[in-house]
Amino acid sequence: MRRIYLANAAAGDLLDDVFVFTGKQLAATSTGKFYIKAFLSDRTAQITVRMWNATREEFDLLPESGFVKVRGRVENYQNNLQFILEGFEPPKEGTFDAAELIPTTTKDIPQMTARLLELLGSIHNKHLAGLMRAYTEDKRLMERFCRAPAAMSFHHAFIGGLLEHTVNSMDVADAVCKFYPGLNRDIVVAGIFLHDIAKTWELSYDCAFGYTDGGQLVGHIVKSAVWVEHKRRTAEQSLGEPIPQPIIDVMQHIIISHHGVPEFGAIKPPSTPEAIAVHFIENLDAKLMMSLQSCRGLVQQGSEGNFTEYMKAFSGRLYRPDPAPMAEQAVAPAKAAEPVEKPSNKPVLNNPMFETTKAKK
Repeated sequence: MRRIYLANAAAGDLLDDVFVFTGKQLAATSTGKFYIKAFLSDRTAQITVRMWNATREEFDLLPESGFVKVRGRVENYQNNLQFILEGFEPPKEGTFDAAELIPTTTKDIPQMTARLLELLGSIHNKHLAGLMRAYTEDKRLMERFCRAPAAMSFHHAFIGGLLEHTVNSMDVADAVCKFYPGLNRDIVVAGIFLHDIAKTWELSYDCAFGYTDGGQLVGHIVKSAVWVEHKRRTAEQSLGEPIPQPIIDVMQHIIISHHGVPEFGAIKPPSTPEAIAVHFIENLDAKLMMSLQSCRGLVQQGSEGNFTEYMKAFSGRLYRPDPAPMAEQAVAPAKAAEPVEKPSNKPVLNNPMFETTKAKK
C-alpha cells in the first residue's frame, strides 16, 4: 500500500516512495548553477519536479523514463504543486506495485474484448468481415490493442484506454446507425475499430506513456492506413478472392480523416457519411471522457472551485458541479393533492372487479 498518492498530496508533504519519473531536462539558473526539471507521476496524477544544485552525474543517473525511488518534499509554486527532489535511487524489485503507478481502466478488459469481437462479428459484408478477422486473428496486435492507452495525456490515457475508447464508440455507433437507414453500419463499426489501431505501435506504455521513434516520425494515422493494405492481403488469402478497391479506399479515408480538420491532424476532411459518423462519434467519446474526468473526477490540488483550469480542447474552462445529481433525481416528485370528489347520485359498485385500491407507499 502506498504511503501517499500524488492526487492527495499537499504542500508540506514529505515523499519517500517509488514513482514514475519522466521528461528529465538539465537546465541552469541565472547564476549558472545546474538544476534538473522533470515529471513525477503515479496512477492518480502528475506533478513537476525540480532538483536544485544538481550535477551532470546525477542527471545521467536518472532514467529518461522509468521507476525511481525518490525522497523530497511537495511545495506550492504559483498555485501549482511541485516536488523538490532531494535524493533518489533505483527501486528494489518487489518493493512496489506497478499497478499503483500506471493508470489503468476500471472496466473489465476481457468483457470489453468480448464485446469488441461481438460487434465486429455482426458485420454482414463478407469482405469487411474478412478484413476485420485479419486484424483480430493477429494475436500479438490484439494483445497490444487491449493494453494500449488511447492517448498520452488527453483522453483515455490509461492502460486499456484504447480498447475502452473503441468499444464505447462502437456501442454508440451501433445505437446511432439505427436512426439513419442510409448509413452503412458495417463501414461505421469497422471504421471505428480501425481509426486508432496503430496507437498500439505509436505509443510506448510499458512504464510511463510516451511516443516511440516511429510514432514521432510517422504517427498512428498514416500507419493505420498503411496497415489496411497489409491486412488486405491476409484477408484476400483467407477469402480466396480480392477485396473490392472501393472498400479499401473508404476504410483508409475514414482513418486519415477521423481527426476532422488538418489543424488537428486530419490528412483529408471526412467526405463520406460514414467518415463523418466515425469522426463525430469517436470525438464525442473522447471529449465526454475528458470533460467528465475534469469535472466529475478527482479534483487536483491547486484547481479548486466551480470551474476547471483553461482546457485547450474546449477553448475555455468547464463548470464542474452537477446541479441535479442522480441521488436527487431518484426522489419521486411531490404528489399533487387529490381533488375532492363532489357528491354523486350514482350508485356505488360493490363488484370487486370495479374496486380501486390506492398504491402502497
